[in-house]
Amino acid sequence: MNSTGRAGRMRVERRLATAHHGAELLDRKQRILADELERLHLNAALTGRVWLDAAREADVWLARAAALDGRAAIEAAAPLAPAMVEVQWGGSMGVAYPEDARCDLPASTSPGASSALTYARDCHRTALEAAVTHAAAERAVTLLSAELKATRTRLRAVEKRWIPRLENELEAIRRSLQELEMEENFRLRWGADAGASQSGRGRASDAGEGSRPR
Repeated sequence: MNSTGRAGRMRVERRLATAHHGAELLDRKQRILADELERLHLNAALTGRVWLDAAREADVWLARAAALDGRAAIEAAAPLAPAMVEVQWGGSMGVAYPEDARCDLPASTSPGASSALTYARDCHRTALEAAVTHAAAERAVTLLSAELKATRTRLRAVEKRWIPRLENELEAIRRSLQELEMEENFRLRWGADAGASQSGRGRASDAGEGSRPR
């Protein structure tokens, strides 16, 4: 059978079933991702507030330390080693994103100046830790948002293009098969009628010959 025959119909029916199953999986995935993204948005908003509060307090104490001790004392109090960040990764529905991040701060030293500089140092360390946590939360939102957008795009492509195209193709095959069946039935009926007509004429001819006088 060609692509419009019974074998073609079965092939398209299998592809259509696969498309419907794929749409169901994509719909389930996008609903799970949407729920998880809502949670991540809430977490990012919380970590953002914590970071902004810590940054504002650090700015206040930095201004006081600058007024009392000067820029040279502030620079001298800065640690020599950099802070290190460790990101803890997790995921949902095959999407990897940061679940948390930890900031390893260098050992602090006594600034040897006013208490304002000590407070400024401690506030900046706290603000840095909060910034790292918030950055991880924002990155998680970005990654999951991109995957959710891609999933919804694929779902629309399956529902709006792939499934309708297969449904139209299947309907065309079914109409073609119905036409072939109607033609076949017509040929069979025509053959049966023609055979019956010939048989009737043959019997009439035999009867006429049998009635002639010998």
